[in-house]
Amino acid sequence: MEEKKSHIYTPQLMTITKIIQETPDVRTFRLEFKDKEFAKTFSFKPGQFGELSVLGVGECTFGISSSPLEKEYIEFSVKMIGRVTKVLHTLEEGSTVGFRGPYGNWFPYDTAMKDKNLVFIGGGIGMAPLRSLFYYVLGNRSDYKDITVLVGARSISDHSYKREIVEEWETRTDINFVKTIDFDPGKVDPPWTGKIGFVPTVLEQISPSKENAVTIICGPPIMIKFSCNVLLKLGFAPEQIISTLEMKMKCGLGKCGRCNIGKTYVCKEGPVFSYAELLALPAEY
Repeated sequence: MEEKKSHIYTPQLMTITKIIQETPDVRTFRLEFKDKEFAKTFSFKPGQFGELSVLGVGECTFGISSSPLEKEYIEFSVKMIGRVTKVLHTLEEGSTVGFRGPYGNWFPYDTAMKDKNLVFIGGGIGMAPLRSLFYYVLGNRSDYKDITVLVGARSISDHSYKREIVEEWETRTDINFVKTIDFDPGKVDPPWTGKIGFVPTVLEQISPSKENAVTIICGPPIMIKFSCNVLLKLGFAPEQIISTLEMKMKCGLGKCGRCNIGKTYVCKEGPVFSYAELLALPAEY
């Protein structure tokens, strides 16, 4: 008898095994496949995305925020911003959700980035897809040269991954880690020890070198735009700047047309693009 194949829109069922409250409106969901045999064959690459669904409500597109080196689970960091995400934020550990993926291309961790100096620039929830790549790079540290990480948010409470920042990232001696918030928080306990200023401003202050370097950037569109301007001012070529456009996607399969920019379908040809590729697209993104 011929084996019955799943429909392309049929999700894998997953169990929420852990929920981490990152900010007032961002939660990280740790998921494990119910089908353990499927789990053994599942893999993804940093920068790829998936469709996370609340059964009976709908689904949304999210970049996978966990490391591909982790085989027991995958994680998504979800900002509460619409109908599906609001319901997601009401779920508890032990709840069942659906997952489709992985989809899309990925950061060139084994080609354009290898043996290079890396500059990570993340703003707000834009740190989610960068986190996946960051942990992969740390797990293969000898494949890369100097690493600079600039993480920004509107306020202290808006920084995602605060525990990881304090306990892991800031304490490492093999990376240059910089954190910033947009405005002076005043007197707080514990005192703020990072920089104060918008990400593009702080980026110009720390002035990473363009030599043998690749920059990976993700965050609000306005942050990406002005940060790219700073990088170009510092001498980075558009080919040295890599970003991701997952915010425009819906179905993940190139069927609905929501993600198209001109003739380019972000979910099929992206979501990862160099800045040189973005400059060649219509100014819709």
